[in-house]
Amino acid sequence: MDRRHFLQSAFLGCSLAASPLVTPVTFAATPGDHRLVVIILRGGMDGLDVVIPYGDPSYQTWRGHTPLGVEGAVDLDGFYAMHPGLRPLLPLWQAGDLGFIHAVSTPYRNKRSHFDGQDILEAGIPDLTHGVGRDGWLNRLLSLLPGASAETAYAVGRDSLSILSGDAPVSRWAPESDLILSAQALRLTKLIMAEDPAMAQALDKAFDLAARDGDPIVFEGSTEDMAAMMMQDANQASRRRGAESRLASFAAQRLTEEARIASFSISGWDSHARQDRVLNNSLNRLSQAILALQSALGPHLWDKTTLLAMTEFGRTVRYNGTGGTDHGTGGAMLLAGGAITGGRVTANWPGLTESDLLDRRDLMPTNDIRAHAGWIIRALFGVRASDIETSVFPGLDLGQDPGHLL
Repeated sequence: MDRRHFLQSAFLGCSLAASPLVTPVTFAATPGDHRLVVIILRGGMDGLDVVIPYGDPSYQTWRGHTPLGVEGAVDLDGFYAMHPGLRPLLPLWQAGDLGFIHAVSTPYRNKRSHFDGQDILEAGIPDLTHGVGRDGWLNRLLSLLPGASAETAYAVGRDSLSILSGDAPVSRWAPESDLILSAQALRLTKLIMAEDPAMAQALDKAFDLAARDGDPIVFEGSTEDMAAMMMQDANQASRRRGAESRLASFAAQRLTEEARIASFSISGWDSHARQDRVLNNSLNRLSQAILALQSALGPHLWDKTTLLAMTEFGRTVRYNGTGGTDHGTGGAMLLAGGAITGGRVTANWPGLTESDLLDRRDLMPTNDIRAHAGWIIRALFGVRASDIETSVFPGLDLGQDPGHLL
């Protein structure tokens, strides 16, 4: 919701539908000190150029790169290298606060649709036979956490974030959607809501959250001046960079208070053409978001935080004719935070010879994304393995603990 629409709604009586509390931002508050941040990387991130298996003899055959992989890549362990777009995170790797998981995927196969792939990723289910109205796996997790409330989990940003949709209450907020009212309109709004305690409380919370992003919510001036300022802000917002860092900083604010779980998404990973340019830009945005989260949390809370970045599927092993890659299967996940056992790449590496590939085109997944997420939430929140396998991720076999957390 932008300022213009909110202002119009205020003068029309501030309907419930206009409340900024229904814009998407996701957080969660639970007892305990651990924090979990889940970032959805929308578009299908190519794990083979993000965490480069240059030690595999077949990598250069498929990708045509130098032995280390992408130019400027950072060697990690003699077999894997990190894309230069993640170089700002090198200090985290060196401190053991950054790690990767390779050759993983959801159970989704063959059709390679972004929509279906993201649905399965966020629902945490094996297929789409459960129907459109299913809930998200983070929401199902909340139902297993004693004392969880609407403040326990936050969905941050404009995306619907179905990963947090479901029966368990969550909070939603889009900090990039600024609010502004004249002093008179603010007084009128509060007067209208005074006789409805629930709406009054929700409105007070909305204004409190809106004020925390650094922008004023009360404008002292004429209606004409305010309209001009809103138009100027809208033009500036369309050109503004660092939106993901702003989401991460806002999430961190809530995680320093009641919230314990936050989720947001970063788009722009669909690299059908000029993958070098696409990945460099997207990885830089991801890096800045992670560093913004670390900075806003501070050392004490960062040490209790686990960040999990996951995508709906990987991409083909072979480049296409436009210097990009097509929709694939196996890919990579990223872990960050002071609570993780970082400085390593976790993988049951399948190999890159043609006979090793899925359908002779994709990196063969050797583990389920959900299993890694399951072990992380078990370690963070003490959820029983049986509940993870039946409720959070129905039908999942957790397998052996990969030891992602300290």
